[in-house]
Amino acid sequence: MVSDELWSLVEPLLPVPGPKLGEGRPRVPDRQALCGILFVLHTSIQWEYLPQELGFGSGMTCWRRLAAWNEAGVWDELHLVLLQKLRAARKLDWSRAVIDSSRVRAGSTGPKSGPSPVDRARAGSKHHVLTDGQGIPLAVSLTGGNRNDVTQLLPLLDKVPAVAGVVGRPRHRPDALLADRGYDHDKYRRLLWQRGIRPVIAERGVENGSGLGVFRWVVERTIAWLHGFRRLRIRWGRRDDIHEAFLGPATCLITHRHIQRLC
Repeated sequence: MVSDELWSLVEPLLPVPGPKLGEGRPRVPDRQALCGILFVLHTSIQWEYLPQELGFGSGMTCWRRLAAWNEAGVWDELHLVLLQKLRAARKLDWSRAVIDSSRVRAGSTGPKSGPSPVDRARAGSKHHVLTDGQGIPLAVSLTGGNRNDVTQLLPLLDKVPAVAGVVGRPRHRPDALLADRGYDHDKYRRLLWQRGIRPVIAERGVENGSGLGVFRWVVERTIAWLHGFRRLRIRWGRRDDIHEAFLGPATCLITHRHIQRLC
């Protein structure tokens, strides 16, 4: 499940394990644990039911590695490395960025969950996604299902890393930002202009057919790819950091697919 190419990028970013304090079973290799994490991400199987015959270690071992690697910022570093590869090949489209969100049901209440306004107030969360003009994910975040989309516009832009890869300054701001009516607010238009970003946002109260659909579909496709990982379709756990830890490798896998396609 982890190709040699992908593993060569992941391995240097993993934290060095501490010394073994006592006798016992040997430590499960990191590559096998990563395979177990991706198996759970793809299938949404419960940790305790992770098949031992696959050789990925126990579900609890994979869970601990996922939490530790997320806390160490491994997924953010890997995402930056992948984006730098794309920019070095001049395959990142900075002419515009596209933003959107999608609600997912939560199995139970917890941090970053809230009553969904479109699902009879059931507990839910939102995945907020910002992509470049081709749909390559630049930033992803998690909030409660009752949060307004526009409140995450600036946090997502701030989350975009400074991407090097070519001669000159690293880049982290697009020329324009495309969004639907959920982001229609004069205050945020002004703030985007102050950052040197041209807002292209559909306006409320006008007839449908803003024409942005021919450009915005790429972010909807990326969200569909995210939810192609079954673990992200429903937020089962109460802990928000574990769900965000799954968002990290999913984002990196989607970005890596673009590298394979474009580079």
